[in-house]
Amino acid sequence: MTAIRVVLADDESLTRGAVGALLGLESDLVIVGEAGTGDEAVDAVREHRPDVAVLDVEMPGRDGAEVAQWVAANEPGTRCIILTRHARPGVLRRALAAGAAGFVTKSAPATVLADVIRRVHRGGRYVDPDLAMTALMTEDCPLTDRELDVLRQVDPSSTAAEIAERVHLSPGTVRNYLSSAMHKLGAGNRSDAVARARDHGWL
Repeated sequence: MTAIRVVLADDESLTRGAVGALLGLESDLVIVGEAGTGDEAVDAVREHRPDVAVLDVEMPGRDGAEVAQWVAANEPGTRCIILTRHARPGVLRRALAAGAAGFVTKSAPATVLADVIRRVHRGGRYVDPDLAMTALMTEDCPLTDRELDVLRQVDPSSTAAEIAERVHLSPGTVRNYLSSAMHKLGAGNRSDAVARARDHGWL
């Protein structure tokens, strides 16, 4: 029986080492590469061309969803599984939209992850049941399309004037939309509003 070749990417070295050691106990799985950042994960997939890439959703540089998107476009023979500590519906939607075939929380036993690797390798999909239920029960988005358009343009260095230029509105109107979005989401600032909207899967 040919072993399933796996690349494991997680920015926490202790977690990566523990997961790698536990998966290494499975006779049909072999870890062919490890990575601590998104860019290293891309390099590892490019070098080893594994059957499955197990990706932490939050890594320096490219996050797990961005790596999965790159893999889908450049190494379609590799299937991706996303690992996350936080069961947030928005993370699930981003990962699935990026082409990930599996989604597992870090609280799951290693035996579950091993089974998911096998399932995904066979062409199947897997989403953590509790996370799937949470995603189904997520409330409707309270933001208008314009408020969402403005939030999508927010980054740590952008000014209201710069955002206004991108969305073809006046700076005053942009500030009004940002204020309204922050109020609806109970956010203390615009970056917090973006984070909350993403967590709910609205961005």
